[in-house]
Amino acid sequence: MADPYFISRTRFVPAPPEQIFELLATPAMHPLIDGSDTVTGVQPNGPERLSAGAKFGMDMKIGAPYKIMNYVVEFEEGRRLGWRHFYGHVWRYILEPADGGTLVTEEWDAHRMRGRLGLRITGFTRRNPANIERTLENLAAHFSPAD
Repeated sequence: MADPYFISRTRFVPAPPEQIFELLATPAMHPLIDGSDTVTGVQPNGPERLSAGAKFGMDMKIGAPYKIMNYVVEFEEGRRLGWRHFYGHVWRYILEPADGGTLVTEEWDAHRMRGRLGLRITGFTRRNPANIERTLENLAAHFSPAD
C-alpha cells in the first residue's frame, strides 16, 4: 500500500536545472504552475527570490481565501528547494540534470505534520498525487517551445 503521507512524482522538463530552479525560487511564479488551483498569489512582504531560511507568504483558496506563511527548510542552489508551514509538512523539488533538460521530482512529505488524519478525512491525500502531476505538467509546459 502506498504511503498517504509521502507523495513523490518525477517528470522530464525541457530546460536546464538553473532555469527551473529560478522559477521555483520565485514565489510570484508559483500560481502559474500550481496544479491544485489553490495558490492564488504571493504576499508582498516576502522576498522576490527564495534562499535558505527565507520566509514567504502565499495567498491561497480552498473554498474560502486564506493566507499561509512558509519557511524554506531545504536549499541547494540549482538542485533542491523545500519549504514548510506551521502544520509541518514539506513541499520539495529535486532537480537532476538529464539529456536535453532536467528530471524534476516534486515531493510532499507529511510524516512530521500535525493533524495528518484530517488530510485523509478531507480527501487531500487522495487528490494530492493528481495535483502534483498537474503541477509538473504545468512546469514542463512553461518551458516547452510554443507550437
